[in-house]
Amino acid sequence: MASPVLQKLEEKLVCSICLELFRVPVTLPCGHNFCKHCINDHWHKQEQVPAGAKKGYTCPECRRGFEQRPELEKNVTLGNVVELARDGEARVSGTERCEVTHRELCLQHGRPLELYCEDEQRCICCVCTVQQCQRHQRVLFEEKRSKKQGGALLKESLEKAQEESERIERAMQELDEQMHSIKDSTKGLKSVILSKFALLKKALEDSQWQTVARIEQEQAAALGHVWENWSLLKDRLDVLDQHRERAQRLLACPDHRTFLQEFPLLPPLESAEAWFPMEYDVAGVVKPITEILTNISRLLLEDLPGSVVPKAPDPVGQDPVHPQRLAVTVVASLPECQLRAELLKDHRNLTFDPKTANKYLELSKDNRKAKHSPSAVCGQQEQGPRFEPWQVLCTQGYGHGHHYWELKLSSHSVILGVTYRSLPREWQQGHKFNIGLDRGSWGLQVREDCYLAWHEGQAEKIQEQLYKKLGVSLDYGKGLLSFYGLGERTRLIHSFHNVFTEPLYPVFWLCEGREVMLSRRD
Repeated sequence: MASPVLQKLEEKLVCSICLELFRVPVTLPCGHNFCKHCINDHWHKQEQVPAGAKKGYTCPECRRGFEQRPELEKNVTLGNVVELARDGEARVSGTERCEVTHRELCLQHGRPLELYCEDEQRCICCVCTVQQCQRHQRVLFEEKRSKKQGGALLKESLEKAQEESERIERAMQELDEQMHSIKDSTKGLKSVILSKFALLKKALEDSQWQTVARIEQEQAAALGHVWENWSLLKDRLDVLDQHRERAQRLLACPDHRTFLQEFPLLPPLESAEAWFPMEYDVAGVVKPITEILTNISRLLLEDLPGSVVPKAPDPVGQDPVHPQRLAVTVVASLPECQLRAELLKDHRNLTFDPKTANKYLELSKDNRKAKHSPSAVCGQQEQGPRFEPWQVLCTQGYGHGHHYWELKLSSHSVILGVTYRSLPREWQQGHKFNIGLDRGSWGLQVREDCYLAWHEGQAEKIQEQLYKKLGVSLDYGKGLLSFYGLGERTRLIHSFHNVFTEPLYPVFWLCEGREVMLSRRD
């Protein structure tokens, strides 16, 4: 009989739900242990609550509640102790069975069981042999066991059990990999969604400012036109009042001589100046707002299921035991070799606009190369829409559709980007450039040790390899502006997301001695 200490130890190794030794023991956050299968069944029953009722998970021991279903991890130490206890129990049980086997007697005759009857498939004594199984085929225990143990039946059973175990382990490993893949995919998707909604919020704020400004501009123009018409009518009314007053005085004059002398002085009535009624087209104001909101929606919907995590690997070997396989589907991005090929399909040949070039920027004859030459002032006249900073616009502006262009830099200390045509031409206080300092321009500054992405006066630092050849992709409809480094591999440096409401023009800023060459493709 086991000692009291061993009995108490066995009691601690018993699951409080099934009242048996733990099978795959797991530990809850509250510290209590249960069989993994038992606690999962317990929580599954708690989930079966009527619609509308609050779901929760509790510990069967201490009743502590959990808002979310805790993740269960196997208690390895406790599991090892349980296995030791179970092995000891099996050895004791086996010894007892052996003792009972040696003492077992025939229930009918009280004689020891010595033979095995092949016909009746049971153990018999010597009396059974004479009285009941005389004509049956009988063998000794040792012979029968030797046949069964030495034959292929038991070995095949062991091999099948081994194969089944290995297959189950592979299936469990695959499920573990799929679990990790689902978690990684969900984490990546949450990050994408949060980023999308942050962009959506920013786009809404920008669009609100632009829309309100547009409405106020339309209102000011309409009110100005109405005021002009009102002023014309008021002036005409004043003239009529003066004419009517003088005519009434003449009619009331009793002196004929005075009447005849002043009548010619009465000015004749002139035709009223034509005026046109003002029609305030509310529908015309609402239409651009509708287009802006549609573009904002695309920011959230376009490319939403992008590349988040790699696809879960296919299982190796035989199919898992469970026929229903959980698949994690992920849309992969284009390979490096295809990315630039896809971009080049929408390549645009650019030229610099000499009318906008700073006086220290020297342009080539074909307007495809710009160089900052502080020692030589370019020959253009000072008047016109030229930049005071060391900047130049491109002649081409792009609206709807996808556009792509490439360029080569002589060195760092260059800014490239896009802007609305209304980019200020004057110096901005505290800056040598004005690209990316307002709501209507976006720029990438190439520095000696990093990049800076500029918009609305805010700079985001980007640690990335410096490239002398760069590509710029503008997907106007999606509100996506991307900068790529072109080397042995095409690599994304940075992307801006926004709602564009006007045509965008490529723009550049060059420090002293720097050159920019626009690539051309026929």
